[in-house]
Amino acid sequence: MLRRFPSVRVSTPGLACAMLCASPALAQEGAGPGVEMAQEEGGIFDPEDAGVELPDISESPFAQVPDGEGPREIGFEANELRYDETTDTVTASGDVILRSGDQSVRANEVVWNRLTGEIVAAGAIRLVDENGNQLFTDRLVLTDELEAGAMTNLLLAFRQGGRLAAEQASRAENGDIELNRAAYSSCAVVDPDGCDRSPSWRVTAERVYYDQDTQRIRFRDAYLELFGARILPLPGLTVRADGSADSGFFIPDIAFTASNGVEISDSYYWRIADNRDLTVTGYLYTDAAPMVSGQYRQLTGNGAFQVTGYATYGSRIPLGSTTETSEQDFRGYFFANGRFQLDEHWTAQGSLRLASDRTFLRRYDITREDRLRSVVELQRIDDNSFVSIAGWGTQALLVSTPQGEVPLALPLIDARYRLEDPLLGGTVELQANTLAITRAEGQDTRRAFAGAQWDLRRITGLGQEVTFTALVRGDVYHSDDNLLTSVPSYRGESGWQARGVATAAVDVKWPLIGDFLGGTQILTPRVQLVASPDIENLDIPNEDARAIDLEDSNLFALNRFPGYDRVEDGVRVTYGADWQANFPGWRLHTTIGQSYRLTDAFDIFPDGTGLNEQFSDFVGRTEVRYQDFLKFTHRYRLDKDSLSVRRNEIDATVGSAETYAEIGYLRLDRDIPFDLEDLQDREELRVAGRFAFAGYWSIFGSAVVNLTDREEDPTFTSDGFEPLRTRLGIAYADDCLEFGFTWRRDFIELADAQSGSSFRLYFSLRNLGFN
Repeated sequence: MLRRFPSVRVSTPGLACAMLCASPALAQEGAGPGVEMAQEEGGIFDPEDAGVELPDISESPFAQVPDGEGPREIGFEANELRYDETTDTVTASGDVILRSGDQSVRANEVVWNRLTGEIVAAGAIRLVDENGNQLFTDRLVLTDELEAGAMTNLLLAFRQGGRLAAEQASRAENGDIELNRAAYSSCAVVDPDGCDRSPSWRVTAERVYYDQDTQRIRFRDAYLELFGARILPLPGLTVRADGSADSGFFIPDIAFTASNGVEISDSYYWRIADNRDLTVTGYLYTDAAPMVSGQYRQLTGNGAFQVTGYATYGSRIPLGSTTETSEQDFRGYFFANGRFQLDEHWTAQGSLRLASDRTFLRRYDITREDRLRSVVELQRIDDNSFVSIAGWGTQALLVSTPQGEVPLALPLIDARYRLEDPLLGGTVELQANTLAITRAEGQDTRRAFAGAQWDLRRITGLGQEVTFTALVRGDVYHSDDNLLTSVPSYRGESGWQARGVATAAVDVKWPLIGDFLGGTQILTPRVQLVASPDIENLDIPNEDARAIDLEDSNLFALNRFPGYDRVEDGVRVTYGADWQANFPGWRLHTTIGQSYRLTDAFDIFPDGTGLNEQFSDFVGRTEVRYQDFLKFTHRYRLDKDSLSVRRNEIDATVGSAETYAEIGYLRLDRDIPFDLEDLQDREELRVAGRFAFAGYWSIFGSAVVNLTDREEDPTFTSDGFEPLRTRLGIAYADDCLEFGFTWRRDFIELADAQSGSSFRLYFSLRNLGFN
């Protein structure tokens, strides 16, 4: 039976919808006990036809009108709606939904007591508040504003992932919740297969308070439990329900290193505002003076920046020595970086790094870099132009180069503009560049050039891709103190020097596509002709084009030098082929090529680079991939006469993200003169792996071994097998907990960064501010 009366409506079969609001009386009182509004076949039932009077529900709590806010509508849906005259209660049952603004309540049954004004929801209750948090409970008592209530056996699931469970709780009118005998965790309660699992950690407390306005959860008499075992009291614990960070202390880190002995560190995190924070860390060592560090971060209206600093006061061993200095020196490190979008086109960014001495960062294991690079840059980009105004500085650390010989590049200005109107169907790009390099104890160089490059790409009727290129450039240099540069070929002539550069090139590719063994293949032969007139390269200082080496990446480049200070002149033909095959899950890609010069003047190419004779060495690259399980890359250079391997580089990874093995091998056997420090021979092996087991556990390790011997580099004293560092550890990591133990051994002793074993314990709880 389907029954309709004013402002209460039952619609589709199995679902009754009602919208109760401040309005005239919706019905008349006086109905007898057990009057029902329910679904019934046969049309619409009219209470007047049956002589039944309905109760007046115009004073329903769902029809309250907050002062000054106008009518407030609270809607509900249900399968059945019943009135009991004896108890004066209205009962909605069967998929009941109450709605008020962004808040809703779902339950199996909702009972409104007209005498007390109390609303009681029962059975599979889910309340969703205006912040998207969900509350699940067995029984919920609501006030007439649908804003407060008492609950039993509840689960509060926050939108950002945290969960609170309690035996009893009460919800105030402002949305605050007080829970008794509660537990909190951010761990998932089901595994990826959908099976139930216990959280790896949780916080239990006698009482928990959730503040709706501040989104903070405060605990009283709290303890941390790991895998069901209570291990640590947490007095004064507060976390944020919205997933953002909150002020507080981290869990201390414990480590042992050969340089500093036992290390204990702890951090305090201060959330100053939603857009800025500060982390201060203290370090205590048994074999070194205490240290402090701080990191400040801020998000502004047009960018972000951070500033990090380390400071201590103690003795140190200078680079190249094994004896500590007697004096107590300040030691520290400063690092700041940021990026700001000034308007639609202009961007300012920078990174500043400075250490007090050469071995501080290595001793305290902050970084293993041998140089610190700093840069500030102002950049403008639009559809057709690019401008960069930058400055670069470098601090030498774990290298023997005197700091006075390290260059400062300021300013470095590069501007490019692409003409909107094509020339002869091609594109034209104009470029202007200037650079000033200054050394406190070395050669100073200043450079400026302007040039233009025209490119035209066409596809022939037979499918060949043909690219025509023309480049012209004019350079002006000035240098002094040239004799302070130890390598003669890098000095250039002192004073003012000028040169002109002109290059023309034709590049032809012919992709041939077809079926191959159930897959597809693409064979692309390629030929390039490049011509430039003779250039007085050696009169120009070489500051940015020193690390020249023939590789697959620069085989077809217009200029195979990496910078602007050297330009490859003469006429050359470069030829090669690219082959690619694709099968279900598999991808194979290989490239090989060589070049031939028509002239035999090779004074700008050092011996051993693969470019110092008319025929160059052969270079190539091979890649093999199988889905995300296997990736293999091999890069090589073969001697043109003997086919000896001059460069052999292998990188391979096999496995999944959880269990994998990696290997990397590099051997440079180029026999380049020893005085060219940028091009020395090296041989190195790198291995790493991880094995996952028992769901969330894993064992991992890595090693780096120097295989360079005295024949490859006379400065080395090893016999060709010298471990540099090894690492081995075990870890546990799930969606909300990570901890582990790592052992590492360093074999290189450098000043006060001593060789030996190091041990570290780490522990991190997600969403609890512990790290």
